[in-house]
Amino acid sequence: MQTRPFGKHGFNCSEIGFGAWAIGGAWGPQADKDSLAALHRALDLGCNFIDTAAGYGNGRSERLIAQTLREREAAGKHGRVFVATKTPPTGGAWPPSPYDRATDRYPEAYLRENLAERLAHLGTNKLDLLQLHTWTRAWNRDPVPFKILRQLQREGKIGLIGVSTPEHDQNSVIDLMRGGWVDSVQVIYNLFEQEPAAELLDVARECGVGIIVRVAFDEGVLTGKFTVNTKFGADDFRHNYFAGDRLSRAVMRTEKIRQDLEGTGYTLPRAALKWVLAHPAVSVVIPGIRNVAQAEANCAVSDLPAMPAALVEKLRRHNWRRAFWYGGK
Repeated sequence: MQTRPFGKHGFNCSEIGFGAWAIGGAWGPQADKDSLAALHRALDLGCNFIDTAAGYGNGRSERLIAQTLREREAAGKHGRVFVATKTPPTGGAWPPSPYDRATDRYPEAYLRENLAERLAHLGTNKLDLLQLHTWTRAWNRDPVPFKILRQLQREGKIGLIGVSTPEHDQNSVIDLMRGGWVDSVQVIYNLFEQEPAAELLDVARECGVGIIVRVAFDEGVLTGKFTVNTKFGADDFRHNYFAGDRLSRAVMRTEKIRQDLEGTGYTLPRAALKWVLAHPAVSVVIPGIRNVAQAEANCAVSDLPAMPAALVEKLRRHNWRRAFWYGGK
């Protein structure tokens, strides 16, 4: 497993991290024994970065991570594991409306209470990284929630502070980076969603902000395992994400990528991860991992040679400016 600096923060993280949403739920049936085995295997293979959130099974994901770390400590495996989690805003629009007030959606009392819950679930006295799970550009002029998190940081309860970008206004966090409000940004960046390469990633590099890439497989379609006939259960996040004709459109475009990979030796999943890692601003990519086989397949990608520059450039043509994906065409 290769490592990279996590921004300017003195920590080298594994190129492949562990995306822990699915082990918490919302992606169909998931047995805890499979989740624990996947976590252990990924960490054994050199993964040292885990990303989770309060909303991943109402703390289930966090508790499984804590259990894994206790088991490893008891077994004498003392390697450093960096755990990032997230606090959602209080109830309301997601992402927050431009008319919402930051002090209503992320009030101090709520942030302190939620932080206490995150600490309890993860079994620690200090979080490695706490991220606000979404944001709105409307708050950039007076980012009160980050002022509160900086105070909690001074109190020794948080190591680093970050933000996870709102899906359709990812560039809204650029001002936060330039203002020194965040230590890391979690961003959607993949073969279809290439907008961060326009400015966000370069600003992060200039400011020493760690970049965590989520949705590298575009919720699974870029692995090439879906067809136009794939069905998802009603309790599976992808049931709505790929509603209507979205799946068929995504599968069609994925097949065009597969054609570009012919003769290169790359499978679709490997190409999807290696293409993301080709950008020097990326600190870690966090594919969702649900079982041992996925842990092994994803972690192995880090040890492959870097993707040739010519192929990186060729695959840029698959940039898909699909705008409001969730709203339809």
